[in-house]
Amino acid sequence: MSVDLYDVMRTTFAARQFTNAPVPEEALARILDHARFAPSGGNRQGNRVIIVREPRTKAALAALAEPAAKRYAAQYAAGEGPWNPVTPTTVDAATIARTPAPRMLTEPIKLAPVVLVVCVDLRAVAAMDQFLPRIGLVAGASVYPFVWNILLAARNEGYGGTLTTLAIAEEPQVKALLGIPDEVAVCAVIPLGQPVQQFTRLKRRPVSELAVRERWDGDPVEAPR
Repeated sequence: MSVDLYDVMRTTFAARQFTNAPVPEEALARILDHARFAPSGGNRQGNRVIIVREPRTKAALAALAEPAAKRYAAQYAAGEGPWNPVTPTTVDAATIARTPAPRMLTEPIKLAPVVLVVCVDLRAVAAMDQFLPRIGLVAGASVYPFVWNILLAARNEGYGGTLTTLAIAEEPQVKALLGIPDEVAVCAVIPLGQPVQQFTRLKRRPVSELAVRERWDGDPVEAPR
């Protein structure tokens, strides 16, 4: 099976519901074989993937995502941007604790045929923004192109998944669960499988709302008709 590149880019959605069909090792190997050509800083290729099929391990990962999911839901209910690093939350710990974790945020990890835990060796990244007074982002350039390549390749193979990060809020426990060394960061938890439904039309902002010329307040760029 092969799909036009632009079609793949326009139809790779966040799949959270899966059929019972397995993801064969051969298909998964093809997905990773193509995804590995993603760029990384200095071509250091610090990416690592742990393939999880064991139900108890998947359930443990889903449970580790629950605290962050509860906070996400509580902040969303309060009209806040969940987990926003700029605006402090007004939601107290007690409210977060009694907020149920939305099943759609945790169950895909538990129920997907396979879960990929994507990590990066921090010794292989160049974090140019590490001394700036804000949340670090630049080091993600050495791993998230690889993550997105996984999802694109999965779409091309007829599978789907979603990039989740909730469990990373409990990274020490994730590391203990999977035996991940200290110098390695957990970057994504990807439930993967055959989607119950394959969406072909996704909603995104137009180009004119995300691209401008020359300056932040420059003229917007119009997409070709």
